[in-house]
Parts: sequence; structure tokens; C-alpha cells
Amino acid sequence: MILADLLTAVLLPAGAGFSLLGAVGLVRFPDILTRLHAATKPQTIGLLLVLIGAAVQMESIADVTPLLLVAIFQLTTSPVVAQTVGATAYRSGAEHPAFLVVDESGERG
Repeated sequence: MILADLLTAVLLPAGAGFSLLGAVGLVRFPDILTRLHAATKPQTIGLLLVLIGAAVQMESIADVTPLLLVAIFQLTTSPVVAQTVGATAYRSGAEHPAFLVVDESGERG
């Protein structure tokens, strides 16, 4: 039980820290693509760490199942939403071309 408490004591603040850094990046980054990166990657890792930290404290697999479903939902929806929003921003011209290092789509000259 002490190992589970120690693991939880490490994972929960680590997850909160990742989420905090993602929120700071969301506010500080200059353009939509870097903000999308800050909104998806650290937030996803932060949530997964919090879910793992909570799962360690659970006593049965029935208690862990909802946490697993939340993790799967987060891992499947976050990249799809980021891709869709990024593509929409690019196509609508909301992204400043000077921030693009490589334009792999070739739609803009």
C-alpha cells in the first residue's frame, strides 16, 4: 500500500504539472499550430498520468474500467480534433506563412 501511495504521490503532481505547462503554452505561444500542440500533447499526457495515479488507488478492475475508457477516448479524439482544427486554420489562411518552416501540403505557394 505504501508503494501505491508513493506512486500516486508522484503521478498526480506530474500530471498536474504537464497540464499546467500545456495551459501556459496555450496562452504564450504565438500562432494556432503551436497552440494546438500545447493544447493536445501535454494535456493528454497530464490526463493519462492523473488517471494512472488514480487507478493505482483503485481496488478492483471494475473501478479502473471507467478510467481506462476515459484514457482511450482521450487518446482517440485529441489527435483527430487537433488535425481537423489545424487543417481548417491552414486552409482558411488563419495561419501566418512566416511561422511555417516546411509547407508539406504545397497548397500555398
